[in-house]
Amino acid sequence: MLSESRCPTGMAAWAGGEPPRPQPQPTKGQRKRAAAAVIGGVVAVGTVPAVLSMAGFTGAGIAASSLAAKMMSAAAIANGGGVPAGSLVATLQSVGAAGLSTSSNILLASTGSVFGALLGNLKKVPPSSPSAGPRAKGDLEKSQVQPAKLPLGSEKHVK
Repeated sequence: MLSESRCPTGMAAWAGGEPPRPQPQPTKGQRKRAAAAVIGGVVAVGTVPAVLSMAGFTGAGIAASSLAAKMMSAAAIANGGGVPAGSLVATLQSVGAAGLSTSSNILLASTGSVFGALLGNLKKVPPSSPSAGPRAKGDLEKSQVQPAKLPLGSEKHVK
C-alpha cells in the first residue's frame, strides 16, 4: 500500500519509489484500427447467416430454385443419388438451419477482426497529379511517346 507524506515543497511524496506514471493514450491510428477490428468482427458474424439464407440454406431446409438446390443436385448426382454427410452442402445446410456454434462464431469474429484491422490500417492515397512545377511552353507540344514506324509495302527489306 502506498503511503503519502508531505515534503517541504508541499508536493506529495510516494513511499516506496516513484509515483505511478500516467498510462499513454492510444493514438488516432490505434483507435481507428480498434474500431475497424470491432466492426470487422461484427460484420463477419452478422453476414454469414444472411449470405447462407440468400444462397438458399434456410432454417426450413434448402430453398427451391436456389444456388443451394443446384449445389445439392450436383452433389447428389455425383454421389449416386444422395448427399453424403459431412459434405459442403450438408455442412452449409446445417449452419443455415441451426446457425454457427459458439466456437465457430468466435473464430469467425476473430478472423473478421483481423481483416477489419488490416483494412482499417490502410491509408488513403491521394490521386496523383501532374508535377506542380511550371512547365516550359515547348513541353506541352512535344509528345514523349514515339509512334511506331510501320514498314511500307514498297520498301525493300535488307537481309
